[in-house]
Amino acid sequence: MPAVTVENPLSLPRVSVGAESTPRPARAVSTAPSGLEGEGFPVRRAFAGIDYRHLDPFIMMDQMGEVEYAAGEPKGTPWHPHRGFETVTYIMDGTFVHQDSHGGGGTITNGDTQWMTAGSGLLHIETPPESLVMSGGLFHGLQLWVNLPKADKMMPPKYQDIRAGGLKLLTSEDGGALIRLIAGDLGGHSGPGSTHTPITMIHLSVNPGATVTLPWRKDFNALAYGLAGRGFAGPGERPFQMGQAVVFGEGDAVTLRAHDKQDSRSANFEVVLLGGLPIREPMMQYGPFVMNTHAELAQAFDDFQAGRLGSIPADSPLGR
Repeated sequence: MPAVTVENPLSLPRVSVGAESTPRPARAVSTAPSGLEGEGFPVRRAFAGIDYRHLDPFIMMDQMGEVEYAAGEPKGTPWHPHRGFETVTYIMDGTFVHQDSHGGGGTITNGDTQWMTAGSGLLHIETPPESLVMSGGLFHGLQLWVNLPKADKMMPPKYQDIRAGGLKLLTSEDGGALIRLIAGDLGGHSGPGSTHTPITMIHLSVNPGATVTLPWRKDFNALAYGLAGRGFAGPGERPFQMGQAVVFGEGDAVTLRAHDKQDSRSANFEVVLLGGLPIREPMMQYGPFVMNTHAELAQAFDDFQAGRLGSIPADSPLGR
Protein backbone atom coordinates (compact mmCIF):
# COMPACT_ATOMS: atom_id res chain seq x y z
CA MET A 1 0.00 0.00 0.00
CA PRO A 2 -0.66 2.36 -1.59
CA ALA A 3 -1.33 0.95 -5.03
CA VAL A 4 -1.74 4.28 -6.84
CA THR A 5 1.05 6.80 -6.46
CA VAL A 6 3.33 9.15 -8.39
CA GLU A 7 7.09 9.67 -8.27
CA ASN A 8 6.82 13.44 -7.89
CA PRO A 9 3.70 14.75 -6.11
CA LEU A 10 4.81 18.31 -6.94
CA SER A 11 3.79 17.60 -10.54
CA LEU A 12 0.15 17.31 -9.41
CA PRO A 13 -2.40 20.09 -8.93
CA ARG A 14 -2.18 21.54 -5.43
CA VAL A 15 -5.05 22.00 -3.01
CA SER A 16 -4.93 24.88 -0.54
CA VAL A 17 -7.27 26.75 1.79
CA GLY A 18 -7.92 30.45 2.25
CA ALA A 19 -6.39 32.49 5.07
CA GLU A 20 -9.81 33.00 6.62
CA SER A 21 -10.68 29.30 6.84
CA THR A 22 -11.83 27.80 10.14
CA PRO A 23 -10.15 24.47 10.99
CA ARG A 24 -12.44 21.77 12.34
CA PRO A 25 -11.53 20.55 15.84
CA ALA A 26 -11.07 16.82 16.48
CA ARG A 27 -14.01 16.16 18.82
CA ALA A 28 -13.52 12.46 19.51
CA VAL A 29 -11.21 9.53 18.73
CA SER A 30 -12.40 5.93 18.92
CA THR A 31 -10.68 2.58 18.39
CA ALA A 32 -12.21 0.10 15.95
CA PRO A 33 -12.96 -3.35 17.39
CA SER A 34 -11.88 -6.39 15.39
CA GLY A 35 -14.17 -9.11 14.10
CA LEU A 36 -14.84 -11.54 11.26
CA GLU A 37 -17.06 -11.01 8.22
CA GLY A 38 -18.44 -13.19 5.45
CA GLU A 39 -16.76 -16.59 5.41
CA GLY A 40 -14.32 -15.50 8.10
CA PHE A 41 -12.04 -12.74 6.81
CA PRO A 42 -10.75 -10.29 9.46
CA VAL A 43 -12.19 -6.77 9.66
CA ARG A 44 -12.01 -3.73 11.89
CA ARG A 45 -15.37 -1.99 12.47
CA ALA A 46 -14.12 1.53 11.83
CA PHE A 47 -17.15 3.44 13.15
CA ALA A 48 -18.36 1.08 15.88
CA GLY A 49 -19.65 3.00 18.86
CA ILE A 50 -19.92 6.36 17.08
CA ASP A 51 -23.37 7.93 17.30
CA TYR A 52 -25.19 7.87 13.94
CA ARG A 53 -25.81 11.62 14.10
CA HIS A 54 -22.06 12.08 13.64
CA LEU A 55 -21.89 9.49 10.82
CA ASP A 56 -24.96 10.44 8.74
CA PRO A 57 -25.05 9.78 5.75
CA PHE A 58 -22.48 7.00 6.37
CA ILE A 59 -23.73 3.84 8.03
CA MET A 60 -20.62 1.77 8.67
CA MET A 61 -17.13 1.07 7.33
CA ASP A 62 -15.04 -2.09 7.59
CA GLN A 63 -11.29 -2.15 7.17
CA MET A 64 -10.71 -5.56 5.57
CA GLY A 65 -7.28 -6.80 6.59
CA GLU A 66 -4.48 -5.82 6.33
CA VAL A 67 -3.71 -9.55 6.29
CA GLU A 68 -1.05 -11.74 4.69
CA TYR A 69 -2.89 -14.90 3.72
CA ALA A 70 -1.19 -18.27 3.46
CA ALA A 71 -2.12 -20.53 0.53
CA GLY A 72 -5.72 -21.72 0.89
CA GLU A 73 -6.66 -19.05 3.45
CA PRO A 74 -8.25 -16.18 1.43
CA LYS A 75 -11.98 -15.84 2.08
CA GLY A 76 -14.92 -13.80 0.83
CA THR A 77 -18.68 -13.70 1.32
CA PRO A 78 -21.48 -15.97 0.12
CA TRP A 79 -24.34 -14.58 -1.96
CA HIS A 80 -26.30 -12.10 0.20
CA PRO A 81 -28.95 -9.38 -0.30
CA HIS A 82 -28.83 -5.57 0.00
CA ARG A 83 -31.50 -2.86 -0.15
CA GLY A 84 -31.69 0.88 0.57
CA PHE A 85 -28.07 2.06 0.41
CA GLU A 86 -24.77 2.00 -1.52
CA THR A 87 -21.69 -0.14 -0.89
CA VAL A 88 -18.26 1.24 -1.80
CA THR A 89 -15.43 -1.31 -1.87
CA TYR A 90 -11.90 0.10 -2.23
CA ILE A 91 -9.05 -2.39 -2.59
CA MET A 92 -5.54 -1.13 -1.78
CA ASP A 93 -3.73 -4.49 -1.96
CA GLY A 94 -4.91 -7.81 -3.30
CA THR A 95 -7.86 -8.77 -5.49
CA PHE A 96 -11.61 -9.22 -5.01
CA VAL A 97 -14.12 -10.51 -7.56
CA HIS A 98 -17.68 -9.14 -7.42
CA GLN A 99 -20.96 -10.10 -9.02
CA ASP A 100 -24.56 -9.05 -8.43
CA SER A 101 -27.92 -10.29 -9.63
CA HIS A 102 -28.54 -7.08 -11.58
CA GLY A 103 -25.66 -7.70 -14.01
CA GLY A 104 -22.93 -5.71 -12.27
CA GLY A 105 -19.57 -7.00 -11.23
CA GLY A 106 -15.94 -7.47 -12.11
CA THR A 107 -12.49 -7.74 -10.61
CA ILE A 108 -11.04 -4.96 -8.47
CA THR A 109 -7.41 -4.81 -7.42
CA ASN A 110 -4.65 -2.47 -6.24
CA GLY A 111 -6.48 0.85 -6.01
CA ASP A 112 -9.73 -0.01 -7.83
CA THR A 113 -13.16 0.84 -6.42
CA GLN A 114 -16.44 -1.03 -6.85
CA TRP A 115 -19.45 1.23 -6.23
CA MET A 116 -22.74 -0.61 -5.99
CA THR A 117 -26.07 1.17 -5.54
CA ALA A 118 -28.32 -1.51 -4.09
CA GLY A 119 -31.42 0.68 -4.28
CA SER A 120 -34.57 -1.45 -4.48
CA GLY A 121 -32.54 -4.58 -3.90
CA LEU A 122 -30.24 -7.21 -5.35
CA LEU A 123 -28.08 -10.19 -4.45
CA HIS A 124 -24.33 -9.78 -4.24
CA ILE A 125 -21.18 -11.87 -3.77
CA GLU A 126 -17.55 -10.93 -3.10
CA THR A 127 -14.78 -13.49 -3.22
CA PRO A 128 -11.03 -13.74 -3.84
CA PRO A 129 -10.08 -15.17 -7.23
CA GLU A 130 -9.02 -18.80 -7.34
CA SER A 131 -5.44 -17.76 -8.09
CA LEU A 132 -5.24 -15.80 -4.81
CA VAL A 133 -6.80 -18.68 -2.86
CA MET A 134 -4.17 -21.02 -4.27
CA SER A 135 -1.18 -18.74 -3.70
CA GLY A 136 -2.17 -16.65 -0.70
CA GLY A 137 -0.86 -13.09 -0.47
CA LEU A 138 -1.50 -9.63 0.90
CA PHE A 139 -5.08 -8.36 1.14
CA HIS A 140 -6.19 -4.92 2.35
CA GLY A 141 -9.32 -2.94 1.56
CA LEU A 142 -12.29 -0.96 2.80
CA GLN A 143 -16.02 -1.36 2.48
CA LEU A 144 -18.11 1.72 3.18
CA TRP A 145 -21.92 1.82 3.40
CA VAL A 146 -23.54 5.10 2.29
CA ASN A 147 -27.20 5.69 3.08
CA LEU A 148 -29.74 6.72 0.47
CA PRO A 149 -32.52 9.23 1.20
CA LYS A 150 -36.05 7.89 1.35
CA ALA A 151 -36.79 9.22 -2.14
CA ASP A 152 -33.97 7.09 -3.63
CA LYS A 153 -34.13 3.92 -1.57
CA MET A 154 -36.19 2.04 -4.16
CA MET A 155 -34.32 3.29 -7.22
CA PRO A 156 -33.07 0.71 -9.75
CA PRO A 157 -29.73 -0.87 -8.79
CA LYS A 158 -26.58 0.53 -10.40
CA TYR A 159 -22.92 -0.51 -10.61
CA GLN A 160 -19.84 1.67 -11.09
CA ASP A 161 -16.41 0.23 -11.88
CA ILE A 162 -13.80 2.86 -10.91
CA ARG A 163 -10.32 1.90 -12.04
CA ALA A 164 -7.29 3.03 -10.04
CA GLY A 165 -6.02 5.04 -12.98
CA GLY A 166 -9.23 7.08 -12.99
CA LEU A 167 -8.79 8.52 -9.50
CA LYS A 168 -8.12 12.25 -9.34
CA LEU A 169 -4.60 12.65 -7.93
CA LEU A 170 -3.77 15.90 -6.15
CA THR A 171 -1.26 17.14 -3.61
CA SER A 172 -1.19 19.45 -0.61
CA GLU A 173 0.09 23.01 -0.78
CA ASP A 174 3.71 22.02 -0.05
CA GLY A 175 3.61 18.64 -1.78
CA GLY A 176 3.87 16.71 1.47
CA ALA A 177 0.71 14.64 0.94
CA LEU A 178 -0.69 12.64 -1.94
CA ILE A 179 -4.48 13.05 -2.23
CA ARG A 180 -6.49 10.35 -4.02
CA LEU A 181 -9.94 11.81 -4.64
CA ILE A 182 -12.32 8.88 -5.15
CA ALA A 183 -15.62 10.77 -5.00
CA GLY A 184 -16.88 14.28 -4.44
CA ASP A 185 -15.34 17.72 -4.94
CA LEU A 186 -12.20 19.15 -3.37
CA GLY A 187 -10.76 22.57 -4.11
CA GLY A 188 -12.41 22.72 -7.53
CA HIS A 189 -11.47 19.15 -8.49
CA SER A 190 -13.90 16.23 -8.85
CA GLY A 191 -13.46 12.54 -8.19
CA PRO A 192 -14.80 9.87 -10.59
CA GLY A 193 -17.41 8.38 -8.25
CA SER A 194 -21.02 9.33 -9.06
CA THR A 195 -22.93 9.69 -5.79
CA HIS A 196 -26.65 9.95 -5.08
CA THR A 197 -25.98 11.25 -1.58
CA PRO A 198 -23.47 14.14 -1.73
CA ILE A 199 -20.20 12.89 -0.20
CA THR A 200 -16.43 13.27 -0.45
CA MET A 201 -14.13 10.24 -0.15
CA ILE A 202 -10.34 10.62 -0.09
CA HIS A 203 -7.36 8.33 0.52
CA LEU A 204 -4.45 10.41 1.85
CA SER A 205 -0.77 9.48 2.12
CA VAL A 206 0.99 12.03 4.34
CA ASN A 207 4.81 12.10 4.49
CA PRO A 208 6.39 11.81 7.96
CA GLY A 209 6.21 15.19 9.71
CA ALA A 210 4.10 16.77 6.95
CA THR A 211 0.88 18.69 7.55
CA VAL A 212 -2.05 18.79 5.14
CA THR A 213 -5.00 21.19 5.37
CA LEU A 214 -7.91 20.70 2.98
CA PRO A 215 -11.01 22.82 2.33
CA TRP A 216 -14.20 21.17 3.57
CA ARG A 217 -17.84 21.99 2.95
CA LYS A 218 -19.42 23.57 6.02
CA ASP A 219 -22.63 21.59 5.55
CA PHE A 220 -20.76 18.23 5.42
CA ASN A 221 -19.70 16.20 8.41
CA ALA A 222 -16.03 15.13 8.56
CA LEU A 223 -14.49 11.81 9.60
CA ALA A 224 -10.98 10.38 9.38
CA TYR A 225 -9.79 6.81 9.82
CA GLY A 226 -6.19 5.64 10.15
CA LEU A 227 -5.28 2.91 7.67
CA ALA A 228 -1.58 2.73 8.58
CA GLY A 229 0.90 4.69 10.65
CA ARG A 230 0.17 7.46 13.14
CA GLY A 231 -0.40 11.19 13.29
CA PHE A 232 -2.55 14.00 14.61
CA ALA A 233 -5.95 15.54 13.81
CA GLY A 234 -7.24 19.09 14.06
CA PRO A 235 -5.61 22.31 15.28
CA GLY A 236 -5.21 20.79 18.75
CA GLU A 237 -3.22 17.90 17.22
CA ARG A 238 -5.21 15.09 18.76
CA PRO A 239 -3.22 11.85 18.28
CA PHE A 240 -4.67 8.92 16.36
CA GLN A 241 -3.27 5.94 14.51
CA MET A 242 -4.06 2.89 12.44
CA GLY A 243 -7.41 1.43 13.50
CA GLN A 244 -8.74 4.65 15.02
CA ALA A 245 -11.47 7.00 13.80
CA VAL A 246 -11.73 10.76 14.32
CA VAL A 247 -14.97 12.75 14.46
CA PHE A 248 -14.42 16.41 13.57
CA GLY A 249 -16.49 19.37 14.71
CA GLU A 250 -17.68 22.33 12.66
CA GLY A 251 -15.57 24.45 10.32
CA ASP A 252 -14.57 24.70 6.67
CA ALA A 253 -11.11 23.05 6.71
CA VAL A 254 -9.64 19.73 7.90
CA THR A 255 -6.04 19.48 9.12
CA LEU A 256 -3.95 16.35 9.62
CA ARG A 257 -0.27 15.95 10.50
CA ALA A 258 1.83 12.81 10.22
CA HIS A 259 4.09 11.86 13.10
CA ASP A 260 7.79 12.38 12.38
CA LYS A 261 8.37 8.63 12.83
CA GLN A 262 6.13 6.02 11.22
CA ASP A 263 6.07 2.29 11.89
CA SER A 264 7.94 -0.23 9.76
CA ARG A 265 4.79 -1.38 7.95
CA SER A 266 4.18 1.93 6.18
CA ALA A 267 6.47 4.76 5.16
CA ASN A 268 3.63 7.30 5.38
CA PHE A 269 0.57 8.06 7.47
CA GLU A 270 -2.30 6.54 5.48
CA VAL A 271 -5.76 7.99 6.16
CA VAL A 272 -9.21 7.81 4.61
CA LEU A 273 -11.13 11.11 4.86
CA LEU A 274 -14.91 11.14 4.53
CA GLY A 275 -17.52 13.87 4.47
CA GLY A 276 -21.16 13.90 3.53
CA LEU A 277 -24.36 15.90 3.59
CA PRO A 278 -26.47 14.52 6.45
CA ILE A 279 -29.78 13.07 5.27
CA ARG A 280 -31.49 13.70 8.63
CA GLU A 281 -34.13 11.03 8.18
CA PRO A 282 -34.89 8.05 10.42
CA MET A 283 -32.46 5.19 9.71
CA MET A 284 -33.37 1.60 10.51
CA GLN A 285 -30.92 -1.24 9.79
CA TYR A 286 -31.42 -4.98 9.90
CA GLY A 287 -28.36 -6.80 8.61
CA PRO A 288 -27.99 -5.99 4.89
CA PHE A 289 -31.14 -3.82 4.71
CA VAL A 290 -31.17 -0.08 5.52
CA MET A 291 -34.57 1.59 5.44
CA ASN A 292 -36.56 4.32 7.22
CA THR A 293 -39.06 2.26 9.22
CA HIS A 294 -39.37 -1.17 10.82
CA ALA A 295 -42.23 -1.94 8.44
CA GLU A 296 -39.94 -1.28 5.45
CA LEU A 297 -37.31 -3.58 6.96
CA ALA A 298 -39.89 -6.31 7.38
CA GLN A 299 -40.98 -5.84 3.77
CA ALA A 300 -37.34 -6.06 2.58
CA PHE A 301 -36.90 -9.35 4.44
CA ASP A 302 -40.16 -10.71 3.03
CA ASP A 303 -39.16 -9.65 -0.49
CA PHE A 304 -35.80 -11.39 -0.09
CA GLN A 305 -37.42 -14.59 1.20
CA ALA A 306 -39.85 -14.51 -1.74
CA GLY A 307 -37.05 -14.09 -4.27
CA ARG A 308 -38.10 -10.58 -5.29
CA LEU A 309 -34.57 -9.14 -4.77
CA GLY A 310 -33.23 -11.17 -7.67
CA SER A 311 -31.75 -14.59 -8.21
CA ILE A 312 -28.25 -15.95 -8.55
CA PRO A 313 -27.35 -15.98 -12.25
CA ALA A 314 -27.36 -19.54 -13.62
CA ASP A 315 -24.01 -18.95 -15.33
CA SER A 316 -22.36 -17.31 -12.30
CA PRO A 317 -18.66 -18.25 -12.17
CA LEU A 318 -18.73 -17.52 -8.42
CA GLY A 319 -20.97 -20.41 -7.52
CA ARG A 320 -24.40 -20.86 -6.00
